Amino acid sequence: MNGFLIRWAMAFVLLAATYNPTDWNYVSWTMVNFNRETAMTVLMGLLLMAGYIIYLRATLRSIGMIGMGLVSAIVAAGVWVLIDQGIIQLGNATVKVWFVLVGLSFVLGIGLSWSFVRRAMSGQYDVDDADD
Repeated sequence: MNGFLIRWAMAFVLLAATYNPTDWNYVSWTMVNFNRETAMTVLMGLLLMAGYIIYLRATLRSIGMIGMGLVSAIVAAGVWVLIDQGIIQLGNATVKVWFVLVGLSFVLGIGLSWSFVRRAMSGQYDVDDADD
């Protein structure tokens, strides 16, 4: 479980570093500083892109597009239940953005962790895991 939490947290950091409702994110920083800090903007963008490639490739390999859609639907249905039960309210756009970030990071965290879950449940290795 700790491994999943770390993978989920790293996915959340990646997504929130790219965009969040505060001014502390790549998109907002780039809009203000691109002309003065072009080299740094490009470097940070490439680092973020590398993170997305790692997460998306692992997620697509482990659960595929259908799995990503299914996990996204489960997360959305869970949020819907929380709203329907009156536990949360999404009237504020900022709150909505944070929920989207948490939901997307959950999808990426599941995708990066799924091979480990499948191996623990079935005892079978993925082809990429055979040298562990």
